[in-house]
Amino acid sequence: MKALAIDTSNLVMGIAVIEDDKIVGELTTNMKKNHSVRLMPAIQSLLKEVDIEPKELDRIIVAKGPGSYTGVRIGVSVAKTMSWSLNIPITGVSSLEVVAQNGKYFDGLVCPLFDGRRGQVYTGLYGKVGDSFQLVQDERIIQLTEWLGMLKEDSKKVLFLGNDLPLHREKIEELMGERAVFGQIADHSPRPAELAALGVIGEEEDPHTFTPSYLRLAEAEAKWIANQEK
Repeated sequence: MKALAIDTSNLVMGIAVIEDDKIVGELTTNMKKNHSVRLMPAIQSLLKEVDIEPKELDRIIVAKGPGSYTGVRIGVSVAKTMSWSLNIPITGVSSLEVVAQNGKYFDGLVCPLFDGRRGQVYTGLYGKVGDSFQLVQDERIIQLTEWLGMLKEDSKKVLFLGNDLPLHREKIEELMGERAVFGQIADHSPRPAELAALGVIGEEEDPHTFTPSYLRLAEAEAKWIANQEK
């Protein structure tokens, strides 16, 4: 199988190409640049570099959110368009799950998080269940203090991952104490290679019915719905 993985759900833009069990190309940037301008040229460049034509691809894999509304939409829109035009399936993977993979060998629980503003975070909890590293607490958007209160009920150490951690580290240290562990510099960015690896074993979907996962409505959408209900 040859597949292309795309992640623009946050500040990081990541692209990877996987062929069977081998990552043959990977590109990651983490800077304030417009994903909508840079994504397609980056895809074209990477495919050319690994000598794979778009028509040779068997699947498109995309980080489906949560994250930046604009970022998620850019990646999902490009992925759906490529899936439809190439007549190949699309597979979506949680953006939080991709980050969590950086801690899959940690002896404890893994908590990826993205800032959700107003004291909230997008997060979930991952850990080992038997031989499988998987979701053990559903992904959600929640007040950080409430979430940390829930995590304190378990005795295991928790590895926190994510590029937004500097915004919340002080509060996490205050409430979690020594049970809080923080990843190293290379652990916080989602790796497109991990996205690709998750995507090839994920469920195939139709691009016409595929939807992103925001975990909440954008503020403008919420206001529109509220006005319609009045």
